[in-house]
Parts: sequence; structure tokens; C-alpha cells
Amino acid sequence: MPEDTAPPVLSTRKSAVPPPRWPVLIGSAAAILAIALWAIFAPVQAGEVIGVMVVWISTNFGWYFVLTAAIVVVFVLILAFSSVGRTKLGPDHSKPQFSMFTWASMLFAAGIGIDLMFFAVSEPAAQYMHPPTGAGETIAAARQAIVWTFFHYGPVGWAMYALMGAAFAYFAYRRNQPLTIRSVLAPIFGKYTNGWVGHSVDIFTVLGTVFGIATTLGIGVVQLSYGMHVLFGTPDGVSMQIALIVLAVAMATISTVSGVEKGIRRLSEANVVLAIALLIWITITGQTRRIMDGLVMNVGDFFAAFPSMLMDTFAWSRPDDWMQAWTLFFWAWWIAWAPFVGLFLARISRGRTLRQFIVGVLVIPFAFIAIFISVFGNSALELILGGDKAFAESAVNTPERAFFDLLQQYPAAPVVLGVALLTGLLFYVTSADSGALVLANLTSKMEDPQQDAGKMLRIFWSWPPGF
Repeated sequence: MPEDTAPPVLSTRKSAVPPPRWPVLIGSAAAILAIALWAIFAPVQAGEVIGVMVVWISTNFGWYFVLTAAIVVVFVLILAFSSVGRTKLGPDHSKPQFSMFTWASMLFAAGIGIDLMFFAVSEPAAQYMHPPTGAGETIAAARQAIVWTFFHYGPVGWAMYALMGAAFAYFAYRRNQPLTIRSVLAPIFGKYTNGWVGHSVDIFTVLGTVFGIATTLGIGVVQLSYGMHVLFGTPDGVSMQIALIVLAVAMATISTVSGVEKGIRRLSEANVVLAIALLIWITITGQTRRIMDGLVMNVGDFFAAFPSMLMDTFAWSRPDDWMQAWTLFFWAWWIAWAPFVGLFLARISRGRTLRQFIVGVLVIPFAFIAIFISVFGNSALELILGGDKAFAESAVNTPERAFFDLLQQYPAAPVVLGVALLTGLLFYVTSADSGALVLANLTSKMEDPQQDAGKMLRIFWSWPPGF
């Protein structure tokens, strides 16, 4: 039987707890601690150094990020719709472990966190007020604002996830390799992936994962703190943020220890159901006709403009500050999340074909994202175009307030705010728990791709991402 169709050889130690991969665990933990201490004890210096690095990279290598994103999109589409797309991620007789709804819920909840609630209102408002080209506060700017938000949350990022996830799943389920990033690099580096080459790659992957998740959770906790203030009148500040972090990390720890089949699965499903409930309520109690008209128009505008947007570096107009704050920021953020989300998606996708995997990852989350952004973004723009300048300025200058401020305009606001707060908390937790599971697996000696790291290591990694 050819190697590609051979069933995976299951580990004889499957029931045993995988031991930690100490060089990766100690190296990554030490690096995270060092950077955290630097930021705590020299915050001004750390901010200046990191800021200079970000500006320099964005200014000189922005074209590289844009080109890489375009290549990834084209490559995964070719992969999906060529004959290779029929390859099963697992033995030829294998079946998917999870139903389509459960699978879609988990890939969505892992790949997008509470930041969707953050940017679904604030970015359309910001793009309307300050577009990259042309005049702001016009009908044309309003129409393009949703398209830019689609672009930053759309197929490009999910193509990065699909590429990494497909590579991990192929080597794990078709080549009988551990579900780690070093397995993907084995054809290039050979036996060296078992030494410091492999350790170094895993350490950088862990660092990218931690700081990528930290960005999302940092955004999320500020938004949740304001939501608590609006709903319960609690002080909106550092104390509440710390309390929310502790609560979310405790929930993430319980979910992570419960595993994919129980905790992460159930929280992801609940998350999607609550988000759909919010969408339905805003649609039926708001300007339903305008929302539906906007959704159809936004999707059409996006697909018409996407090919030209994909490689637009604004070479002549040079809105450098806008590029650094939006497109390049998002592309770097998606890249940081790609190994972590890719590993998680591979972990839950055994039994699907490569085509099913790529098309599912590209289409299912974006379909929901497009509806979510269109409903909430157009509702926010309608408020702004109606003359509410205060809301527009608040959405741009204090974006963490925009989502909850918008919900206060609708009937049964206290109930809606409560559902939104719970939805945001679950978004926060599902990002943290899936991240902790992947981090634990990355720092363990995994022999079986269907096996997860020990509970103590999962608990260990539940805390650093949360803080």
C-alpha cells in the first residue's frame, strides 16, 4: 500500500500521558517571562522599541505581507480544486469525528475571538470617517467601509489558517507524524527536526501563539469591562479587567481540561447560538429592509473589489499610517494566529477530504462573519448617517465602547446587553481554551495526532494566554 494511503499507526502508549518536551517548554516559558518582565518594569522603553520595530517592518516590508497573503489565497484555492483536493485527511475509510455544525462552531470560535464584536462596529465607523483614499463621511465611504472590514476579516486570514491546518493534518493523518509544526518541516530539515532546529521552530510558534492570543484577549477584556459598566454600573477600569481575566481564565482552564469533545465543543456551540440570537434580534428590531439590502450589496461589492484589493499596496497615494493600523496589522495578526489555529483545526478535522477542509475553512466562517459585520456595521453607519456624531467619534476614539453603545439603541436593551456580554465572554474563553490546548500539545512529545497533552500542562498554559 502506498505511504499516502496507509492508515496511521497508533501509538502503543496512547493511554499514557505524553511527557513535556522540556527544551521547548522551558525555552518558550523563559522567553515569555523575559518579555513580560521587560514590559512591566520598563513599559516606556518596551513600547518605544516595539513601536519602532513595527513601523520599520511595515514601511519597508509591507509589500511582502501583501504579496504573501495573495500567494496563500491562490495556492489554497489551487490545492482545493485540483485532483489533490480529493485526498482524505486520514485513512481512506475514515469518517469525520464531528458533525458539520460542531466542526464549524469550533473552527469559528477558535479562529475568531471577541475581536469580531470589537471591530464589527468600530471598524466600519473608522473607515467611514477616515478612509484610506477619498473623502470621509460620504455615501461612497459608507459603502466601502463595510467592504474594508470584510477584507480584513475575510478569506485572506482564513486562507492562512487553511494552509497551515491542511499541512498539519496531512502529515499527521497521512504520514503518521506527530501533530506539530516540526513534522511539516521534516522533508526539508530531515533528522535535524528532532534536535534544536525543531525545538527552535516550536519555540517561535509558541511565542507567536501567545502574543497573538494576548492581543485578542487584551482587546476583549477592555470591551467586556465596558459592557459590565453599561449593564451593571460597575467601575470600568483595571480592577474590573483583572476580575474578568481571572473569571475567563478559570473557565478556560476547566474547558481545556475537559478536552475537545466536551468543554471546547460545548462552549463553541453555545457561542455560535448566542451570536446568531443577537443577529436575529438586531435584524428584526432594526431597519430590516435596509439591513438586508446592505448585506446583499456589501457581499456583491466585496467580491467585485476583492481581486484588486488583494494586492493593493497604495504605491502612489501612500496612506502609510492607515496601512500600518489596518491591513498590515491584520495580516501580521492572522499570521501569528495561523500555526495555533491551524493545529487546532487539524486536530478536529480528521476524516475530511482536503477539499472539504479548505472550502469549509474559507466559506463557513466568512459567511457568518459577513452577516455579522454587515448587520452590526450597517446598523452603526445608519446611526452615524442619521446625525449621531457623538457615537461616530466614540466608535473611532474609544472603539471598545462601540458595540455596547450600539446595542443600547434597541428594544429590551438590558437583555440584549446581557446576551452580548455572555457571548463576548464565551468568545474570550474559546480563544483561550483552544490556545491553551494547542500550546500544551506543542510543548509535549506527542506520538499520536489524536492524543492531547496531559492535564497539568494544559492547566499551565491556560494561565499565560489569559494574562
